[in-house]
Amino acid sequence: MATTPLDEPPSGRGIRSGSTAIDAVLVALSIAVAVVPALIVERAPPVRVEPRIATGQRGVAGRTAEPTIPPPPVEPAEFRNLPPDEARAFNATVPFIDGPNPPARPFRFAGDTENLTRATDCLAAAVLYEAGDDTKGQRAVAQVVLNRVRHPAFPASVCGVVFQGSERRTGCQFTFTCDGALARAYPQVFWDRARKVANAALTGSVYAPVGYATHYHTDWVVPYWQSSLSKIAAVDTHLFFRWAGWWGTPGAFRQRARGEEPRILQLAPYSDAHKLAEVLAVEREAGVSTGRFAGGSMPRPSSDDPDTFLVALDTGGPPDQWPTLAAAACGDRVRCKFLGWRDPAAVPAQAALAGEPAVLTAMSFSYLRDRTQPLERRLWNCQQVPRPAADCMRRAVAPPPPPPTAAPAIIRSDPIQPGAPLTGVRRRGDPAPTPAPVTP
Repeated sequence: MATTPLDEPPSGRGIRSGSTAIDAVLVALSIAVAVVPALIVERAPPVRVEPRIATGQRGVAGRTAEPTIPPPPVEPAEFRNLPPDEARAFNATVPFIDGPNPPARPFRFAGDTENLTRATDCLAAAVLYEAGDDTKGQRAVAQVVLNRVRHPAFPASVCGVVFQGSERRTGCQFTFTCDGALARAYPQVFWDRARKVANAALTGSVYAPVGYATHYHTDWVVPYWQSSLSKIAAVDTHLFFRWAGWWGTPGAFRQRARGEEPRILQLAPYSDAHKLAEVLAVEREAGVSTGRFAGGSMPRPSSDDPDTFLVALDTGGPPDQWPTLAAAACGDRVRCKFLGWRDPAAVPAQAALAGEPAVLTAMSFSYLRDRTQPLERRLWNCQQVPRPAADCMRRAVAPPPPPPTAAPAIIRSDPIQPGAPLTGVRRRGDPAPTPAPVTP
């Protein structure tokens, strides 16, 4: 690159007289910039970046900074091997944390009617099987479920949270989803009350005492996750916890629920919204909605056997439809027993009573299934419904009469002495007679 002497300005450029050596240097630099612009990189003005922290500190804008670490892992429900009394004593030594316990923000479900129905039934199952028929306990459980829906450590749906890990016995978050408790059918009135609690929580009702709790347990157990969380509240015999640090603050509960709820087949016996489409099609074809069952609704399993249905059949329904109704009630069960009576008064209260002779005589229809055999049998009471002989129930046969008892033994009297026992007769049990001595 050509250079210019300091005392001779380049053509076309003027320099004031009396310029110093520093002025000449500045002129040379300006020429270099003009000749080689590609060598000069413009520097952007500095930008202030708010640090990302995980301690709940606030930045200059007044908002809690988001942590750079991922959400904490969700541990399965495993418990320490402690007797109930020792567990209660241990739980009493765990202090409640100091500081505020703000209530959660109202939750409002954003999905359509079908998804809202599924979310309501999932939440109703959680509050009913976790807290029983207790409104206060049910509201506390519902609040924990919705807190989880908003937390990025959990699924973004109500049914996803409730049944998280239910396919594994040791991985479920709510034990009723994997320990067989759903086989225990609650009365319909209990379900109605649980659905009211669930619907209120999904439309903005808040249970403030548990705040932003994401975990809870009864006071007679000690789960392994307890030591890593902060104890914040107690509701009757249940203790409630939230994560320590930033992940337990209100700012962490920022996840938006999708509004799309999965279908849970475990709830199919209790919720039409969770039944498979083909099962609903069978029910519609059978006319269940118009009253083919007495009362016009699908039957519930027996209280003592979840695979047995004791049903009052609508007298207006055609008998040819009964197998379709049985298949709709049994759903996808491997084993199922569907027993129906036209007379509602003859329906027994328990499955164990269905084998009584009088109950069997009044039964109008039976459906038996066992896919492990395989076995599928449909039988009608042909004294009530004319059917081919192959479709008829076998009537109970009266047991044969008991054999006659042996006649009492008759002791004959001696003809010489009337009234005296006959002598010279050896009876069973008598000692053998002593032979008389022989005279030589």
